[in-house]
Amino acid sequence: MFKRCFNFLLVLLLFLSTTFVQSYAADAKPVSQFIIINKTINRLAFYENGKLVREFKVATGRSEDLTPEGKFKIVNKIVNRPYYKDHIPGGDPKNPLGNRWLGLNARGTWGTTYAIHGNNNPSSIGTYASSGCVRMYDEEVEWLFDRVNKNTTVLITSSTKSFQDIAIANHLFDDESDSVVVTKPTDIPTSLKLGSVGSEVEWLQDTLTKLGYSTNGVDGYFAKGTDQAVRAFQLVNGLEVDGVVGAGTKKLLIEKLRDKKRELVSAYFYTFTLKKNIKINGAVRTDSHLNGVQKLNY
Repeated sequence: MFKRCFNFLLVLLLFLSTTFVQSYAADAKPVSQFIIINKTINRLAFYENGKLVREFKVATGRSEDLTPEGKFKIVNKIVNRPYYKDHIPGGDPKNPLGNRWLGLNARGTWGTTYAIHGNNNPSSIGTYASSGCVRMYDEEVEWLFDRVNKNTTVLITSSTKSFQDIAIANHLFDDESDSVVVTKPTDIPTSLKLGSVGSEVEWLQDTLTKLGYSTNGVDGYFAKGTDQAVRAFQLVNGLEVDGVVGAGTKKLLIEKLRDKKRELVSAYFYTFTLKKNIKINGAVRTDSHLNGVQKLNY
C-alpha cells in the first residue's frame, strides 16, 4: 500500500514539474516585434509575434529624402527629451518632440537625430511636415513607447504594397540577423569632429574612456569634453593636435585599444605570490598556489 502511494506521488510530482517547466519555457519565449513605416501613405504598423497589432497615422519628411529609408533599430527610448536646438526642456508644451522619443540608428547616427516621436502640432499628423523624423500623436506614441522593445527592427519604405506584403518581401517575420541596412553608406562620416553625432562618436567616446581619456560621458555627442579627450590623445601619441578624428587617429585608437585588451587578458590570468611565509606540515615556505588568480580592474 505504501509503495503504491509513493509511486503515485512520484508520478504526480513529475507531471507537475513537467507542466511547470513547459509553462515557464512558453512564458520565457522572447517577444518578436517589428515596425513598418510606409511614407507613401504616412502610416505606421506595429507587429508582435507575427500579428499586426495596431496601425497609426504619422507625419514624415517635407521632402522625399529627409526621412531615411532602410532597416534600422530602436537604439534608445527617452521620456520628455529636450529640444536642444532651441533650448526647450522636455515636457514643455512648446517642445516639438512631444513626450516620447524612440531613437533610430539611421544614417550613421545613434538615436540622436532620427526618431519616432510625439509632437506639439497634432494637425501635422498624416502630412509631410518633418525634418526627417516620424511624428505621431502624443497619446499614441505613449502607447507604442510602453509596448515596443529596444532593438526592435524598424523598416521605413515608400511602397504601394500592403504591410503584410512589405513584411514578407523584407523577411521581417523571420528576421533574426540583427542586421541594419543603411541605404546611403556615404552618409556615415569618415572623420569625426566637434559637432558630430552618432554611433561612431559613441564608439570613440567609449574607446577614449577605456584608454584613460575622459570624454565626460558616452552619449554619441562630440562635444567639448570629447574634443579635449581627442586632443589629449593626439598630443600624447605625437599626432597633429586638431581635434579631428580622421583615418590616422582612428587607426591608432584601434591599435591602442587592442594593446589594452591584451594587457587586460594578461592581467586576468596573472597569478601573483604573496610575500609571506606559510607553515605546511611543519615546514615554513612561500606557497604561490594558495593565491589563485587575481583579476585586475582598470
